[in-house]
Amino acid sequence: MIESLLVANRGEIARRIVRTAKKLGIRAIVVHSEADAGLPFVTEADHAVCVGPANPALSYRNVEAILAAARDTGAQAIHPGYGFLSENADFARTVEASGLIWVGPGADAISAMGDKINARNLMAAAGVPVAPGTTEPAADLDAAVTAAAEIGYPVMVKAAAGGGGMGMGVATDEAALRTEYDKVRSFAERMFGDGSVLIERYFPRVRHVEVQILGLADGRVVALGERECSVQRRNQKLVEESPSPAVSPELRSRFLAAAVRAGEAVNYRNAGTVECLLDPTTGEFFFLEMNTRLQVEHPVTEYVYGVDLVEEQLRVAAGLAPTFDPDALAPRGHAIELRINAEDPKRFLPGPGAISTWNEPSGSGVRVDSGYVAGNTVTPFYDSLMAKLIVSGATRDEAVQRAKAAVAQFEIAGPKNNLPFFAELLENPEFLSGDYDTGIVSRMR
Repeated sequence: MIESLLVANRGEIARRIVRTAKKLGIRAIVVHSEADAGLPFVTEADHAVCVGPANPALSYRNVEAILAAARDTGAQAIHPGYGFLSENADFARTVEASGLIWVGPGADAISAMGDKINARNLMAAAGVPVAPGTTEPAADLDAAVTAAAEIGYPVMVKAAAGGGGMGMGVATDEAALRTEYDKVRSFAERMFGDGSVLIERYFPRVRHVEVQILGLADGRVVALGERECSVQRRNQKLVEESPSPAVSPELRSRFLAAAVRAGEAVNYRNAGTVECLLDPTTGEFFFLEMNTRLQVEHPVTEYVYGVDLVEEQLRVAAGLAPTFDPDALAPRGHAIELRINAEDPKRFLPGPGAISTWNEPSGSGVRVDSGYVAGNTVTPFYDSLMAKLIVSGATRDEAVQRAKAAVAQFEIAGPKNNLPFFAELLENPEFLSGDYDTGIVSRMR
């Protein structure tokens, strides 16, 4: 097993990785910015190195500083968490070229799945269902207009290099397409350094369902069930649950088989997620993208399948067999995750600030993965996620009831937060029925 691990991330995910490393007797090293010096992930690690100022480009995305920290502390491996450099193929290659172990998929798989058009084409060739759309970037506005006419409106205009719900727009007609194309292309050039745009069929009523895969050290790819991710604002997830209330055993079998084919098509190793759109009317699903990293919502899979996904990541990176029997994977119970963000609960605008009160809920089936404690400050430099509230139960109803109680017990004072939104959602008849889609939040507002 790996003996020393550097976590190239921050907040709740860095703290969560440190927790598993310590459980396994691995020396846990973290890097941090000047702004994060007092956060729990820094104080709980065995060793911490400041790699720069608050600006993530000068700290958490500072490859030279991170590698220097690994070298100076004697780290054997690097875990990138999610975001920042986690899906940067060049960083993965550089880590391995430096003689370190990369805790993630191979750089070639990251590259292959990082370009949305290339990923769509690879998946189609592997027999994974893909939505109607362009097989190469729309070179200009005229090409986009032609493609949209062939696909049929409405269409999704999407940055080929995007991810995390960013760089997307919907066009219901040609006039809207002309506006959205320029908007998405400009955003993509600014945010991703790549203005390539693809056009896909847009489904007005759709569910977002994803499958957790794990590429094992022996070359096999296994699927650890699906997660429902349809509660979203601005195409970004707020709630995840597993199993999906929309997925029957027959549909689950097709979902998981397609996800395994997706992983096998790129010789996938380590943890990853195959994201899909599900048409609840027809039962058809279509490949959306593959996230070549650990997901924010991985804890719901951990509850339902009884595994520690970070431990499994470390075992794969070390060339070891998994702790579970790949041929005997079966879900048990139900789990729900709520993303507790420092944001206005009505308009979902960021609301950073100093935390004066932080009291986490506890009890049977309740877990909190947090990045903060009372006395810390949520700064405007990073994502607004403060914590993840995860609950589990023998049934979905039991998990929902535990979520209601936990939300009521969670006390946060200082920064704005979205706990009031979750209290509202957990009483919403549409959510409670399980028959909801990605438009549920807009209908609540």
